[in-house]
Amino acid sequence: MNAPAGVRDVGPDAPAGWDDRTVRVSGGDVQQSAAWGEHRGRTGWHPHHLVLDDGSAVLALGRPWPLLGGGRLYVPKGPVAAGSAVTVVADRLSAVAAWARVAGYATILADAEIPAATGYPAALAERGFRPVEEIGPSRHRVATPIPAGADDDTLLAEIATTTRQRVRVAERRGMRIVRYDAASATAAGDGFETTVPGHLDEEATAAFERFHRLLVATGERRGFAIGPSGSAVAWWRAALAAGHLVLLEARSAEGTYLGAAIFFRHGERLTYTHSGDVVALRRAHPGAAHLILWRALQLAGREGRAELDLGGVDVAGARSEPRPGDPMYGLLEFKQSFGGRWVELSGAHERIVSPVRARAGTLLAGVRRVVWRAAGSRRTGP
Repeated sequence: MNAPAGVRDVGPDAPAGWDDRTVRVSGGDVQQSAAWGEHRGRTGWHPHHLVLDDGSAVLALGRPWPLLGGGRLYVPKGPVAAGSAVTVVADRLSAVAAWARVAGYATILADAEIPAATGYPAALAERGFRPVEEIGPSRHRVATPIPAGADDDTLLAEIATTTRQRVRVAERRGMRIVRYDAASATAAGDGFETTVPGHLDEEATAAFERFHRLLVATGERRGFAIGPSGSAVAWWRAALAAGHLVLLEARSAEGTYLGAAIFFRHGERLTYTHSGDVVALRRAHPGAAHLILWRALQLAGREGRAELDLGGVDVAGARSEPRPGDPMYGLLEFKQSFGGRWVELSGAHERIVSPVRARAGTLLAGVRRVVWRAAGSRRTGP
């Protein structure tokens, strides 16, 4: 193994040009951005902007343990590869682990989105990391590759016939896609409507609030929880202002709100993250979700991106590709109809850097759980 690079913490605030090293590079990720560090800093985490001797940069988030200090260090979706070999990336993470120990942390966890076929898991194992359960809902992803120079006709030809027909029906019915996007690198192009110049922040905030209400309704229907509106909208606005986020909103020809989806642009891909539609209007206005994804694929192609990342379909306890009859198989089929292909990722890995602190933290967590349960029983009573 190469000698670990030195690591310098430049503080809780990102230095100038941070996103050029962590987001707008090959394998970059929005969760390594300055905006994400600032957002997490407002929600109880301690952001560390780490610069390594080789010029690479890593956002690490510390979660201190009460009373003990120290705690856990999380490197969200990093370190990003930025074109480097997986052994180099693993060395960088190992260097960050050495820094974490000196900084008083007990464990370090990282979940860079690097394909497993690269050998990254083996490189991490050689450096003392072990695979653990994911922080997010999915470990792997489904992605539509975009050939260099592909135009709309080329991309449309790769979409399944039934899906293509649904897109065309939605277009013939006059369904509109409104694009909220601060990036100026590309014009909206055919198929998009944009906000009134100078009013993006105001209009996007209202759109984000509509979208959050839609996600809450979707969560109630499907049995998952959505965080509070204030925090979510604050993050989306920050990501929008930084040029990392695109919100696509579907409306009928008459202007009726049908649904929306959020996408992140980072590295060489556009990533589909959250979506929802108005269930009661599906029959009257079919194809909203299909048209949104088609427009996203068009946008990714026009920006010269190599991939439309359609997100994951695996869940905890079932980290393999869904098969017919599995609960997530229908969602996999939907994403495959847009040319999506299963991408096996390396997943989350953890290393204990201070066994004594880690054992103390585990004991403290156990005591806190007992206290909370006891307090809860006193509150509810027989």
